[in-house]
Amino acid sequence: MAKVPKKAFVLAAGKGERMRPLTDDCPKPMLYVGGRTMLDRALDALEEAGVEEVVVNLHYLPAKIEEHLAMRKTPRITFSREEDLLDTGGGVKKALAFFGDEPFYVLNADVVWTDGPSGSTLKGMAAMWDETRMDILFLLHTTKDLPAYNGKGDYYLADGTDQPVFRGRTSTPANYIFAGPRICKASIFENSPEGAFSFLELFHRAEEKGRLYAYRHEGEWHHVGTPEALTETNRILAAKGQKRAS
Repeated sequence: MAKVPKKAFVLAAGKGERMRPLTDDCPKPMLYVGGRTMLDRALDALEEAGVEEVVVNLHYLPAKIEEHLAMRKTPRITFSREEDLLDTGGGVKKALAFFGDEPFYVLNADVVWTDGPSGSTLKGMAAMWDETRMDILFLLHTTKDLPAYNGKGDYYLADGTDQPVFRGRTSTPANYIFAGPRICKASIFENSPEGAFSFLELFHRAEEKGRLYAYRHEGEWHHVGTPEALTETNRILAAKGQKRAS
């Protein structure tokens, strides 16, 4: 029987420079969407999925995040301060001892998504997780549901398969974007770089081994990279009467 992750890492250290001036004195994960901070939405989703302990990394305006999360009772929070930004891969690696040999979630604190008709997205990922076949299981969202998106996509995922192909490794146009949440094993960090590096390197390695799998997102996904996008996301959620997103 698959191990259901009970621990998680939430990436919250970035400076959010594209969100200025909103982030001049506020960490990006502390910005509000639908009356809740993006960081709390991530933690709420993890708590709903049964996660009990979470590491949150800090760098930019760390005291504001620590003060805010001091008011939360659950899940239990451990902070990982970074003197220099370690990027998405290096940040998780710094706290790797926290997870032992257990699988764990990694979430971005500045991604906004909603659950679909099947219920909790993270629970769905946990139900699909199979450590005998997978090193990483991540959430992908179809580009067809993003009318304002004008990027190239991240991965091609064919119908009837759960194994995505990175856009640089196929001539077929990428039809999905990486949506943020992932489940992974600590062993993926073996022989990984020291210091700052991107989690994308770990995705590539897992794909090369045939151990990168995708969970198709059924809900909505919102890009909140700029103040204008944040305003639009709040407008959309308010119009649909959605108070909770992740």
